[in-house]
Amino acid sequence: MENNINIFEKKTQAVPISQTFLASVFGWMFLALAISATTAWMVASSPALIGSMVTPTGGMTIFGMIVTFSPLIMVIAMGARFNRMTASTMALLFVLFSVLMGMSLSFVLLEYTGASITKTFLIASGMFGFMAVMGYTTKTDLTRFGNILIMGVVGLFIAMIVNMFMRSGGLDYIISFLGVLIFTGLTAYDVQKLKRIGAGMVEGVENTRKMTIMGALSLYLDFINLFLFLLRFFGNRR
Repeated sequence: MENNINIFEKKTQAVPISQTFLASVFGWMFLALAISATTAWMVASSPALIGSMVTPTGGMTIFGMIVTFSPLIMVIAMGARFNRMTASTMALLFVLFSVLMGMSLSFVLLEYTGASITKTFLIASGMFGFMAVMGYTTKTDLTRFGNILIMGVVGLFIAMIVNMFMRSGGLDYIISFLGVLIFTGLTAYDVQKLKRIGAGMVEGVENTRKMTIMGALSLYLDFINLFLFLLRFFGNRR
């Protein structure tokens, strides 16, 4: 009888822990988006801050290059040193990452009209939300699509570098279209993966807190990239 009660208690506790984990992941993601949006608006509103990142001729200053490439370095570092970092250090880096991303995104506010940015943000939010729900509720195993989508991200990155030199409008359109498809798919894949990870987490331990930050980072990148690629279609330049 006691064994049956223990089994029942474990089953009833598993669901709340999984839900709490995902709720924390989305909470950190929304916090990061709010920090980035606020930072982007503050920087875009300050000619002095913009001037510190861009030269009078339109090139990037050393500080501007640091702001641009630091988020990528931080993402790599957080993944590579996951086991060695504490949850507090990872959380601090995630907040700093959000600030730096906001500084980079300030150029988007200067390049596109406010109305088109708002419209694109709402479209991206709707698509992200729909795919997140689908990833959470679907019975289909999305694992087999994961490697394909990740390879797609690598190919997309290479194509973007190549097009920096080619400056092909046609290739840019293809890259934008593929970017939307890839990060839409990654949203569903990542949410399903996080749901499974959450089912095996123990609430309150250090590793769970660190996985929460890494999960939020994954979803943050999915949303931001989806938004930026959609902006190429729906954004109206100033």
